[in-house]
Amino acid sequence: MYKNLVATLWAACCLSLAPFGAISQTKAGSTADPLKIGFLYVTPRTEAGWVHQHDLGRLAVEAAFGTQVQTTFVEDVAEGPDAERVLRDLARQGHRLIFTPSFGYMEPTLKVAQEFPLVRFESITGYKTSVNVAVANARYYEGRYLAGVAAGRMTQTHQAGYVAGFPIPEVLQGINAFTLGMRSVNPKAVVKVLWLNTWFDPARERDAAMALFNQNVDVIAFHTASTAVMAAAQERGKLAIAYHSDMRKIAPDAQIVAVTHQWGNYYTARAQAVLDGSWRSGDVWGGVKEGMIRVGDFGSKVPAAVQAEVLALHTDIAIGKLRPFYAREALFDNQGREVIAKGQSLSDSQILQMNWLVAGVQGKIGQ
Repeated sequence: MYKNLVATLWAACCLSLAPFGAISQTKAGSTADPLKIGFLYVTPRTEAGWVHQHDLGRLAVEAAFGTQVQTTFVEDVAEGPDAERVLRDLARQGHRLIFTPSFGYMEPTLKVAQEFPLVRFESITGYKTSVNVAVANARYYEGRYLAGVAAGRMTQTHQAGYVAGFPIPEVLQGINAFTLGMRSVNPKAVVKVLWLNTWFDPARERDAAMALFNQNVDVIAFHTASTAVMAAAQERGKLAIAYHSDMRKIAPDAQIVAVTHQWGNYYTARAQAVLDGSWRSGDVWGGVKEGMIRVGDFGSKVPAAVQAEVLALHTDIAIGKLRPFYAREALFDNQGREVIAKGQSLSDSQILQMNWLVAGVQGKIGQ
């Protein structure tokens, strides 16, 4: 799916962040029209979750540039024809930079971009580029591995649950990394997966979590867009891994740790590039090292020793000492096939095309 991290593009993004304050001051008196920036959201805005994190990114852009920019968001836009319609509307309204953060927006974004060659589009979680479409995504699997370590330390039943949206490589990466992290400290651990084939359906997300709890699961993770799984864990007195956002407000007793997505720096860098005329299409895939993935916000039940262990491994990933898909011993999928030879690690290309579930996962890849 996603291509390798383009180091030069990331470096340009980071360098452009440094002078934000000076830029705002020197251009504050400009009479030029503000840069209109549009955001497409696949679900309603909520107090936590996927869309919430992207909306925080939008607010970071506003905070960085003030009157130099004007942002617009359209929420709860279905992937497909609805997305095309909204994207055309935004382009016709004069938006010169449009962010589309959902995998299913990729094709609509490419189609509309052809019709508006002077508009810059940012396909977040997409993998196809064009002259005016850039792509960016985060290495969520790095955070998943760390969360798995925490889950492995906290489980009493050695059984974790995982409520999953669609069986795309990004989700498979997360399930596998979580399982590997969990089993690195708890070899007995297993992970039970339920597929929903939707990103956002709070009622079904809750029902899936409850079904897993009924199967002796005492720790749960999820790759969906609402807070329903966290709320279910709080209700049942179980433990859970927050995803996208810190969800202690929803599940103060249930949360073990949160894997959070940090989009503000990337979004402000790309807005700066449009403002100064340096925007170019590219492909960014950043993770813990680049600050796009953060693991923290531990719950009150997590011992200090577990917190310290996870944070130390967080540092190890940032400096390249720890790679979740490196095999100290030969690694097998849950069908018994070797997927990583001893002493080898997966390349980015192999990670991006992942189509297997690691040993320790109970379940099959959904259809």
